[in-house]
Amino acid sequence: MSNHEHHDSAHRPVQRKEMSRRQFLSYTLGGTTAFMVGGAVLPMVRFAIDPLLEKKSESTWVKVVEESKITAEPQVFNFKVHQVDGWYESEAQLSAYITKGDNGIFALSPICKHLGCTIAWNTHGKNEYDCPCHNARYTIDGKNLAVSPKPLDEYEVKVENGFVYLGAIKPNTRV
Repeated sequence: MSNHEHHDSAHRPVQRKEMSRRQFLSYTLGGTTAFMVGGAVLPMVRFAIDPLLEKKSESTWVKVVEESKITAEPQVFNFKVHQVDGWYESEAQLSAYITKGDNGIFALSPICKHLGCTIAWNTHGKNEYDCPCHNARYTIDGKNLAVSPKPLDEYEVKVENGFVYLGAIKPNTRV
């Protein structure tokens, strides 16, 4: 390359690489598709994440029964809880086995931890909770004896002004 040719190439204007029609169309369609997919997916992501970001409220206490009616023999008591599922509000009918033990009053959930059936007290005369679905058995404190992998859940209990109040369900602390 001569000195003159090198000088000419240094002073030439920079050649721009132009976009082809095919590249322009690909970029435009790709961008539009990404925008439309984002518009469809973002509300779903928001719907899934929004409940996680919501502040948890303290559990509400529900008045269930007079303290004088509680005995050492478990009894089932029904009560209603106001619940909100998304935009749907309802009154849920729940029940609990409430017993007076050595450590005070406690309440157990009547839902079997094996398959979710409703248990019954002392149906076989062994002073145990029995599940009619698969013969799961629990002690009076809710400890699992047979079939079930976990003990019965218990309710938070508070006694105030002669009445028993139940709160949220929690894992069994008695066993």
